[in-house]
Amino acid sequence: MSVYSRLKTGLLATATAAAVLGVSLGVGGAFAADPGERETQDVVGAQEVLGTSAVEDYGYPNAEQIMAEQNVKLISGDGHILLTDCATPTQGDVGLLKVWTTDDQIGADGVGRICFQVRAPYGFLNLEVPGVYEIRGDGLSTGAGHEVTADLRDDDGKQFKVDVDPDGSTQVGMGADPDAPPTMLLRLTVTG
Repeated sequence: MSVYSRLKTGLLATATAAAVLGVSLGVGGAFAADPGERETQDVVGAQEVLGTSAVEDYGYPNAEQIMAEQNVKLISGDGHILLTDCATPTQGDVGLLKVWTTDDQIGADGVGRICFQVRAPYGFLNLEVPGVYEIRGDGLSTGAGHEVTADLRDDDGKQFKVDVDPDGSTQVGMGADPDAPPTMLLRLTVTG
């Protein structure tokens, strides 16, 4: 193999590895000048090398089945907040994040309750749960539990965010004010 062929093969291997790792080499105009275009080209290059799609849509697995069985619309997330059976045993000082609704058709147990397991110190879940009036943090003792924020929208279209008490209950919507309109839970975010 000639020196030229080895050099060409080495550059191709380096460019391929850079594309797979998401790194732009900026060599010889092979990558676009705009960082966004470079990222797109890097992903496309990685897809060509790996033969798979490198695009993740964060769609919630089995969302249609969960909607049919529990009337809970789970849209997308990063996998760090997972819907779970409310009877899941807890270990230590951290249990389950619980969401209470006025609709007894929501959830598996017929009492208008759904539960989530937080699996990391940071995460998010986009969902739609109507009639939410209380969110219970996952801490089972004082000072335990994850820091969580909840994004909500009332029937009047007003959107707001609340900090969930890590080791207690947070009243929202009609839970905080009986005259308030029903509240839809739109997003849970774990921040610590």
